[in-house]
Amino acid sequence: MAARAIQIGYRLARLGVVLWRTRVTTPEVGARALRETLAGLGTTFVKLGQGLGMRRDVVPLPYRDALESLQEHVPPFPVAQARSMIVAAYGQPIDSLFAQFNDTPLAAASVAQVHGARLPTGEEVIVKVRRPGIRALVEHDLRWLRRLVRVAALLPAIARVRPLALVDELCQQLRQEIDLRIEARNARRLGEACRNVPGIMMPRVIEPYVHEEVLVQEFSRGQPIAHAFGTPEGHQLASALLDVYLHQLFVVGFFHGDPHPGNLFVMSDGRLCLHDFGLVGFLDGHSRRALAAFLVALSQRDAESALDSAIELRMLDGLGDRREFVVAIDRIFSELAGLPLKDWSIADVLYRVARLGGGEHFSLPRDLLVLMRALFLIENTTRQLDPAFDLVGEITVRRDTLEDSAAAALPTLSPKRALRAARDVPALVARWLHDAQRESGRPGVSIHHRGLEELEATVARTGNRLALALVTLGLYIAGSLLMLHSAGPRVWGDVPVTALVAYGFALALTVRLVRAISRSGHT
Repeated sequence: MAARAIQIGYRLARLGVVLWRTRVTTPEVGARALRETLAGLGTTFVKLGQGLGMRRDVVPLPYRDALESLQEHVPPFPVAQARSMIVAAYGQPIDSLFAQFNDTPLAAASVAQVHGARLPTGEEVIVKVRRPGIRALVEHDLRWLRRLVRVAALLPAIARVRPLALVDELCQQLRQEIDLRIEARNARRLGEACRNVPGIMMPRVIEPYVHEEVLVQEFSRGQPIAHAFGTPEGHQLASALLDVYLHQLFVVGFFHGDPHPGNLFVMSDGRLCLHDFGLVGFLDGHSRRALAAFLVALSQRDAESALDSAIELRMLDGLGDRREFVVAIDRIFSELAGLPLKDWSIADVLYRVARLGGGEHFSLPRDLLVLMRALFLIENTTRQLDPAFDLVGEITVRRDTLEDSAAAALPTLSPKRALRAARDVPALVARWLHDAQRESGRPGVSIHHRGLEELEATVARTGNRLALALVTLGLYIAGSLLMLHSAGPRVWGDVPVTALVAYGFALALTVRLVRAISRSGHT
């Protein structure tokens, strides 16, 4: 693996030189170099680059476009290896597992390749086999990547974006994508949740053939959705895609995160089929309600409600002047008012609202990033299917159903819990009155602040540094006084030892202060 480490270090160092040269004048050249470098480094870096492409809060536009277009072009691995891995995973010979197994792969990617097969029952299936040795390669690459990021994080400009936290998030996502058991779990859950959505088909996982390295699924014969772009069937398919995502977002709260055209197929009976369940997102009940309220506010151009929804979605935090944000959102809506509804972009509005304040309040959780990626892809696909498709208008038509579904996602108070709560009310009132009597009729009120932990930690660090700075200053003054009075033993002719000791301690504390401030990223 030493050769691999040298390859990673060399390619990334060369990329760093290119990015430094092109940081101001030609970012497109740097973006292209980034894409080519990651593609050349293979599976780990391709997947990490694709994940980084979702981070609209960190990655500039030219680089984000390059990362989103990052694709894997890899040859298939030998079928003998695929066969041996299937036998090892299930503990049975190929001939016992399948009545027929196609040695020619249907598709090959950096993580796995897919073979067609037929079960003894006659059912057609696909067999997804992970590339041999990929987990060891990925773990090795991730270790070296974290070491390189630690070094890069010594620079304050890089440290401000918390690169280690970002890399850890991308690493976790990559580990999930290469574990086919997690993909099977996602496929089961989405398949069950969308079973009754009309016009939609999800490939079924064939039980019990689920393993970390091998996964067997129903073979869904169909054509890539690109064949339907601009055809008479385009509107129906666009509507079906919207319906299934509204169901996933507002009824299920669990959604397919990568609906690009390569993962969408059209079956012979006209149904839309979704593939590849490695990337998924989650929305809890409150997030679903907030997202529904945001879409309604967008359709009504209600800036006040849109701001409330953005805060509840955790897109904005720590607002200063609320009125400024309302005016800014109203300006975004006014710009949209000059466009036909079919040209509105929900994902772009979400992104622009999150960016308000020049990025100072930009705080996007991972699931919201996955949501924005999915929305961008859905908008692009629906417009390619039917250029006249009015996404916002279609959502407005479904507004009542959307709000009802989002409201149903909120937790409810069961009769038993309500009865217990009512039973506790007299005791709470009696305690409150007793406290009021002790305080001369004035009840004591406790105020609990949430979300101030980071501020408290910052204040504590600042106090410690001020105290250390005062001690340092005192040592410099003491050393100077000792130098003037020439007290105690001396060295080098007429230099007091006690003054040198004071200066030495002061210098050591100065270095410590400078390092602490440098690591914090603030001056």
